[in-house]
Amino acid sequence: MRFQCLKLSLLLAIMLSISACGQIIANAKQDFADDLSVTILEFDDPETIKKGLPAYLILMSSMIKGDPENADLLESGAKLYGAYASGFTDSAESKKALAGRAFDYAGRAMCVRDERFCDIKSMSYFEFEILLDSVEKPQAEHLFVFVSSWAGVIEANSSDWNAVAELPKVKAGIQCVLNIDETVSNGNAHLYMAVMESLLPPTLGGKPELAKKHFDRAIEISDGKNQMARVLYAEKYARMLFDRELHDELLNQVINADTGPQDQILINTLAKHRAAELLLDADDYF
Repeated sequence: MRFQCLKLSLLLAIMLSISACGQIIANAKQDFADDLSVTILEFDDPETIKKGLPAYLILMSSMIKGDPENADLLESGAKLYGAYASGFTDSAESKKALAGRAFDYAGRAMCVRDERFCDIKSMSYFEFEILLDSVEKPQAEHLFVFVSSWAGVIEANSSDWNAVAELPKVKAGIQCVLNIDETVSNGNAHLYMAVMESLLPPTLGGKPELAKKHFDRAIEISDGKNQMARVLYAEKYARMLFDRELHDELLNQVINADTGPQDQILINTLAKHRAAELLLDADDYF
Protein backbone atom coordinates (compact mmCIF):
# COMPACT_ATOMS: atom_id res chain seq x y z
CA MET A 1 0.00 0.00 0.00
CA ARG A 2 2.84 2.34 0.92
CA PHE A 3 4.56 1.45 -2.36
CA GLN A 4 1.39 2.29 -4.33
CA CYS A 5 1.07 5.63 -2.53
CA LEU A 6 4.73 6.34 -3.27
CA LYS A 7 4.17 5.58 -6.97
CA LEU A 8 1.06 7.75 -7.00
CA SER A 9 2.92 10.60 -5.30
CA LEU A 10 5.82 10.27 -7.73
CA LEU A 11 3.45 10.23 -10.73
CA LEU A 12 1.64 13.31 -9.40
CA ALA A 13 4.94 15.12 -8.87
CA ILE A 14 6.03 14.32 -12.43
CA MET A 15 2.71 15.54 -13.85
CA LEU A 16 2.93 18.78 -11.86
CA SER A 17 6.53 19.22 -12.97
CA ILE A 18 5.57 18.75 -16.62
CA SER A 19 2.68 21.18 -16.24
CA ALA A 20 4.92 23.79 -14.59
CA CYS A 21 7.58 23.28 -17.24
CA GLY A 22 4.97 23.74 -19.97
CA GLN A 23 3.82 26.99 -18.37
CA ILE A 24 7.41 28.22 -18.10
CA ILE A 25 7.93 27.47 -21.81
CA ALA A 26 4.65 29.19 -22.72
CA ASN A 27 5.65 32.24 -20.68
CA ALA A 28 9.08 32.29 -22.28
CA LYS A 29 7.53 32.22 -25.74
CA GLN A 30 5.25 35.12 -24.92
CA ASP A 31 8.10 37.09 -23.33
CA PHE A 32 10.12 36.59 -26.51
CA ALA A 33 7.19 37.74 -28.68
CA ASP A 34 6.65 40.80 -26.49
CA ASP A 35 10.35 41.72 -26.51
CA LEU A 36 10.49 41.25 -30.27
CA SER A 37 7.51 43.57 -30.80
CA VAL A 38 9.02 46.23 -28.55
CA THR A 39 12.39 46.00 -30.31
CA ILE A 40 10.79 46.34 -33.74
CA LEU A 41 8.71 49.36 -32.73
CA GLU A 42 11.80 51.10 -31.32
CA PHE A 43 13.92 50.52 -34.44
CA ASP A 44 14.74 53.56 -36.55
CA ASP A 45 15.82 51.78 -39.74
CA PRO A 46 12.83 50.32 -41.66
CA GLU A 47 15.11 48.73 -44.27
CA THR A 48 16.78 46.54 -41.64
CA ILE A 49 13.38 45.50 -40.29
CA LYS A 50 12.21 44.70 -43.82
CA LYS A 51 15.22 42.45 -44.43
CA GLY A 52 15.44 40.85 -41.00
CA LEU A 53 11.84 40.32 -39.95
CA PRO A 54 10.87 37.43 -42.30
CA ALA A 55 13.04 35.02 -40.29
CA TYR A 56 11.19 36.02 -37.13
CA LEU A 57 7.83 35.59 -38.84
CA ILE A 58 8.75 31.97 -39.49
CA LEU A 59 9.99 31.60 -35.91
CA MET A 60 6.72 33.04 -34.61
CA SER A 61 4.75 30.56 -36.69
CA SER A 62 6.91 27.76 -35.32
CA MET A 63 6.17 28.83 -31.74
CA ILE A 64 2.45 29.04 -32.49
CA LYS A 65 2.51 25.56 -34.03
CA GLY A 66 3.94 24.25 -30.78
CA ASP A 67 1.36 26.10 -28.68
CA PRO A 68 -1.72 26.52 -30.93
CA GLU A 69 -4.17 27.45 -28.14
CA ASN A 70 -2.08 30.29 -26.72
CA ALA A 71 -4.28 33.31 -27.45
CA ASP A 72 -1.62 35.87 -26.48
CA LEU A 73 0.94 34.24 -28.78
CA LEU A 74 -1.60 34.05 -31.61
CA GLU A 75 -2.33 37.76 -31.22
CA SER A 76 1.37 38.60 -31.27
CA GLY A 77 1.70 36.62 -34.49
CA ALA A 78 -1.31 38.40 -35.98
CA LYS A 79 0.18 41.82 -35.20
CA LEU A 80 3.60 40.90 -36.57
CA TYR A 81 2.31 39.38 -39.82
CA GLY A 82 -0.22 42.19 -40.27
CA ALA A 83 2.42 44.88 -39.81
CA TYR A 84 4.77 43.25 -42.31
CA ALA A 85 1.96 42.75 -44.84
CA SER A 86 0.85 46.37 -44.70
CA GLY A 87 4.21 48.09 -44.40
CA PHE A 88 7.00 46.05 -45.96
CA THR A 89 6.07 43.46 -48.56
CA ASP A 90 6.50 44.46 -52.21
CA SER A 91 4.48 41.64 -53.76
CA ALA A 92 0.68 41.61 -54.04
CA GLU A 93 0.62 37.84 -53.63
CA SER A 94 2.88 38.00 -50.60
CA LYS A 95 0.68 40.69 -49.08
CA LYS A 96 -2.39 38.49 -49.52
CA ALA A 97 -0.66 35.49 -47.94
CA LEU A 98 0.75 37.43 -44.99
CA ALA A 99 -2.49 39.32 -44.34
CA GLY A 100 -4.38 36.02 -44.53
CA ARG A 101 -2.11 34.43 -41.96
CA ALA A 102 -2.48 37.48 -39.68
CA PHE A 103 -6.26 37.17 -39.87
CA ASP A 104 -6.11 33.42 -39.27
CA TYR A 105 -4.06 33.92 -36.09
CA ALA A 106 -6.27 36.79 -34.88
CA GLY A 107 -9.41 34.75 -35.53
CA ARG A 108 -8.04 31.74 -33.69
CA ALA A 109 -7.09 33.96 -30.74
CA MET A 110 -10.62 35.37 -30.54
CA CYS A 111 -12.06 31.86 -30.79
CA VAL A 112 -9.85 30.67 -27.90
CA ARG A 113 -10.95 33.65 -25.79
CA ASP A 114 -14.64 33.45 -26.70
CA GLU A 115 -16.04 30.50 -28.66
CA ARG A 116 -18.91 32.65 -29.97
CA PHE A 117 -16.35 34.23 -32.31
CA CYS A 118 -15.28 30.89 -33.81
CA ASP A 119 -17.56 31.08 -36.85
CA ILE A 120 -17.71 34.78 -37.68
CA LYS A 121 -17.32 34.35 -41.44
CA SER A 122 -20.57 32.42 -41.76
CA MET A 123 -22.57 34.84 -39.61
CA SER A 124 -24.97 37.32 -41.12
CA TYR A 125 -24.34 41.00 -40.50
CA PHE A 126 -27.34 41.06 -38.14
CA GLU A 127 -26.00 38.11 -36.11
CA PHE A 128 -22.57 39.76 -35.93
CA GLU A 129 -24.12 42.99 -34.64
CA ILE A 130 -25.89 41.07 -31.87
CA LEU A 131 -22.60 39.43 -30.91
CA LEU A 132 -20.82 42.79 -30.84
CA ASP A 133 -23.45 44.16 -28.47
CA SER A 134 -22.25 41.66 -25.87
CA VAL A 135 -18.56 42.64 -26.09
CA GLU A 136 -17.23 44.24 -22.89
CA LYS A 137 -14.32 46.60 -22.27
CA PRO A 138 -11.72 43.92 -21.37
CA GLN A 139 -12.28 42.42 -24.85
CA ALA A 140 -11.89 45.71 -26.75
CA GLU A 141 -8.19 45.37 -27.49
CA HIS A 142 -8.57 41.74 -28.60
CA LEU A 143 -11.49 42.69 -30.84
CA PHE A 144 -9.42 45.47 -32.38
CA VAL A 145 -6.60 43.08 -33.27
CA PHE A 146 -9.17 40.80 -34.90
CA VAL A 147 -11.08 43.40 -36.95
CA SER A 148 -7.93 45.31 -37.96
CA SER A 149 -6.45 42.03 -39.24
CA TRP A 150 -9.70 41.48 -41.13
CA ALA A 151 -9.38 44.94 -42.65
CA GLY A 152 -5.86 44.00 -43.75
CA VAL A 153 -7.20 40.97 -45.62
CA ILE A 154 -9.80 43.12 -47.38
CA GLU A 155 -7.15 45.67 -48.37
CA ALA A 156 -4.87 42.94 -49.72
CA ASN A 157 -7.77 41.48 -51.73
CA SER A 158 -9.41 44.74 -52.80
CA SER A 159 -10.09 43.39 -56.29
CA ASP A 160 -12.10 40.49 -54.84
CA TRP A 161 -15.71 41.56 -54.33
CA ASN A 162 -16.32 38.65 -51.94
CA ALA A 163 -13.66 40.12 -49.65
CA VAL A 164 -14.90 43.69 -50.05
CA ALA A 165 -18.43 42.56 -49.20
CA GLU A 166 -17.20 41.84 -45.66
CA LEU A 167 -16.25 45.48 -45.08
CA PRO A 168 -19.54 46.35 -43.26
CA LYS A 169 -18.74 43.72 -40.63
CA VAL A 170 -15.26 45.15 -40.16
CA LYS A 171 -16.67 48.65 -39.88
CA ALA A 172 -19.19 47.45 -37.28
CA GLY A 173 -16.36 45.82 -35.33
CA ILE A 174 -14.26 49.00 -35.36
CA GLN A 175 -17.28 51.04 -34.26
CA CYS A 176 -17.82 48.58 -31.41
CA VAL A 177 -14.24 49.14 -30.26
CA LEU A 178 -14.75 52.91 -30.42
CA ASN A 179 -17.95 52.65 -28.41
CA ILE A 180 -16.25 50.61 -25.71
CA ASP A 181 -12.79 52.20 -25.51
CA GLU A 182 -11.68 54.68 -28.16
CA THR A 183 -8.15 54.83 -26.72
CA VAL A 184 -7.32 51.23 -27.64
CA SER A 185 -4.03 50.96 -29.54
CA ASN A 186 -3.29 54.66 -29.03
CA GLY A 187 -6.44 55.72 -30.88
CA ASN A 188 -5.79 53.65 -33.98
CA ALA A 189 -9.40 52.47 -34.11
CA HIS A 190 -10.27 56.06 -35.07
CA LEU A 191 -7.60 55.89 -37.76
CA TYR A 192 -9.07 52.73 -39.28
CA MET A 193 -12.54 54.25 -39.25
CA ALA A 194 -11.22 57.46 -40.81
CA VAL A 195 -9.64 55.54 -43.69
CA MET A 196 -12.81 53.53 -44.26
CA GLU A 197 -14.89 56.71 -44.32
CA SER A 198 -12.45 58.11 -46.92
CA LEU A 199 -12.84 55.27 -49.39
CA LEU A 200 -15.55 57.04 -51.42
CA PRO A 201 -15.82 60.69 -52.48
CA PRO A 202 -18.94 62.63 -51.42
CA THR A 203 -20.48 62.24 -54.89
CA LEU A 204 -20.54 58.44 -54.41
CA GLY A 205 -21.89 58.49 -50.88
CA GLY A 206 -18.66 58.97 -48.96
CA LYS A 207 -18.59 60.83 -45.65
CA PRO A 208 -15.39 62.90 -45.70
CA GLU A 209 -16.43 65.15 -42.80
CA LEU A 210 -16.93 62.08 -40.62
CA ALA A 211 -13.52 60.86 -41.75
CA LYS A 212 -12.03 64.22 -40.76
CA LYS A 213 -13.46 63.90 -37.24
CA HIS A 214 -11.90 60.48 -36.85
CA PHE A 215 -8.50 61.65 -38.16
CA ASP A 216 -8.55 64.60 -35.77
CA ARG A 217 -9.51 62.38 -32.84
CA ALA A 218 -6.79 59.83 -33.63
CA ILE A 219 -4.20 62.61 -33.59
CA GLU A 220 -5.64 64.03 -30.36
CA ILE A 221 -5.61 60.69 -28.52
CA SER A 222 -1.95 60.15 -29.49
CA ASP A 223 -1.10 63.67 -28.26
CA GLY A 224 -0.06 64.48 -31.81
CA LYS A 225 2.74 61.91 -31.72
CA ASN A 226 1.34 59.37 -34.20
CA GLN A 227 2.69 60.85 -37.43
CA MET A 228 1.18 58.09 -39.59
CA ALA A 229 -2.23 59.52 -38.68
CA ARG A 230 -1.24 62.81 -40.33
CA VAL A 231 0.15 61.01 -43.39
CA LEU A 232 -3.08 59.08 -43.92
CA TYR A 233 -5.07 62.23 -43.24
CA ALA A 234 -3.22 63.93 -46.10
CA GLU A 235 -3.25 60.92 -48.43
CA LYS A 236 -6.81 59.69 -47.92
CA TYR A 237 -8.74 62.84 -46.99
CA ALA A 238 -6.90 65.92 -48.30
CA ARG A 239 -6.14 64.33 -51.65
CA MET A 240 -9.70 63.09 -52.06
CA LEU A 241 -10.99 66.65 -51.59
CA PHE A 242 -8.07 68.19 -53.53
CA ASP A 243 -7.18 70.32 -50.51
CA ARG A 244 -3.54 71.13 -51.32
CA GLU A 245 -3.13 73.51 -48.40
CA LEU A 246 -4.18 70.94 -45.78
CA HIS A 247 -2.24 68.21 -47.59
CA ASP A 248 1.07 70.09 -47.49
CA GLU A 249 0.52 71.41 -43.97
CA LEU A 250 -0.01 67.92 -42.55
CA LEU A 251 2.94 66.40 -44.40
CA ASN A 252 5.31 69.20 -43.43
CA GLN A 253 4.29 68.71 -39.80
CA VAL A 254 5.34 65.07 -40.16
CA ILE A 255 8.65 65.97 -41.80
CA ASN A 256 9.48 68.48 -39.05
CA ALA A 257 8.39 66.31 -36.11
CA ASP A 258 10.77 64.16 -34.09
CA THR A 259 10.33 60.40 -34.02
CA GLY A 260 8.33 60.56 -30.80
CA PRO A 261 8.14 58.00 -27.97
CA GLN A 262 10.17 54.80 -28.06
CA ASP A 263 7.21 52.68 -29.16
CA GLN A 264 6.48 55.04 -32.06
CA ILE A 265 9.96 55.32 -33.59
CA LEU A 266 9.52 52.81 -36.42
CA ILE A 267 6.02 53.88 -37.44
CA ASN A 268 6.98 57.55 -37.34
CA THR A 269 10.13 56.90 -39.37
CA LEU A 270 7.98 55.15 -41.98
CA ALA A 271 5.56 58.10 -41.83
CA LYS A 272 8.36 60.55 -42.56
CA HIS A 273 9.46 58.52 -45.60
CA ARG A 274 5.89 58.37 -46.90
CA ALA A 275 5.33 62.09 -46.26
CA ALA A 276 8.40 62.93 -48.33
CA GLU A 277 7.12 60.76 -51.20
CA LEU A 278 3.67 62.39 -51.13
CA LEU A 279 5.15 65.89 -51.10
CA LEU A 280 7.43 65.00 -53.98
CA ASP A 281 4.57 64.07 -56.31
CA ALA A 282 2.07 66.63 -55.00
CA ASP A 283 2.46 68.90 -58.04
CA ASP A 284 1.53 66.04 -60.34
CA TYR A 285 -1.48 65.08 -58.22
CA PHE A 286 -2.91 68.52 -57.66
